[in-house]
Amino acid sequence: MIFEQLFDTKSSTYTYVISSGKGREALIIDPVIEHTEEYIKVLDKLELKLVKVLDTHIHADHITGLNELSKRTACSKVMGEKSKSEVIDLKVKDDDEINIENIKLKTIYTPGHTDCSYSYLMNDRVFTGDTLLINGTGRTDFQNGSAHEAYDSLFGKLLKLPEETLVYPAHDYNGKKHSTIGNEKNNNPRLQVSSKEEYAEIMDNLNLANPKMMDVAVPANLKGLTLKELGN
Repeated sequence: MIFEQLFDTKSSTYTYVISSGKGREALIIDPVIEHTEEYIKVLDKLELKLVKVLDTHIHADHITGLNELSKRTACSKVMGEKSKSEVIDLKVKDDDEINIENIKLKTIYTPGHTDCSYSYLMNDRVFTGDTLLINGTGRTDFQNGSAHEAYDSLFGKLLKLPEETLVYPAHDYNGKKHSTIGNEKNNNPRLQVSSKEEYAEIMDNLNLANPKMMDVAVPANLKGLTLKELGN
């Protein structure tokens, strides 16, 4: 299997390139528009055909490369059915499967960070977007976020996966590349709570500033802007 984890230093975003092997179909998760050429070079080097690109949710801290990659490669754009993006080709539901050549991802609806947050389970690993981070969890104070829904997504879905399941988030701010469900369950400070109310109290009192790119990124991602449309 080909598994490339790429990093955007500006937004601390992880992007994932996945394929069952050289010369086969590929998919990309959570691309950042400024790195489109880098993704294309990875695809060309490994002789991969990009057939699907997906975002875990509407991002507020960077502009997605989803539509730009589709323009360049004719791949399908995939997001969860709750997404308000105007450019999606395939909207998946909870418990749906996303398939490319010899690769399957199971869709898990995990709202809370936003109302359109989805995670994707692939064999021994899960791509958690901003719902579950390494030693943290995604904030719940904008884009129809909800601390109570986040608690249900975490404790009712993600933390019920096998403890050895690898966790690959959409962001990390401390240089960590992955974790496991067991490690997060036992050591993530946000998850050491005894009730939904206790979790909500923590999340509702973070008092974080809005992401610097939020006013630009959210409308751009809803419209699926390309580099040309951004003036680049």
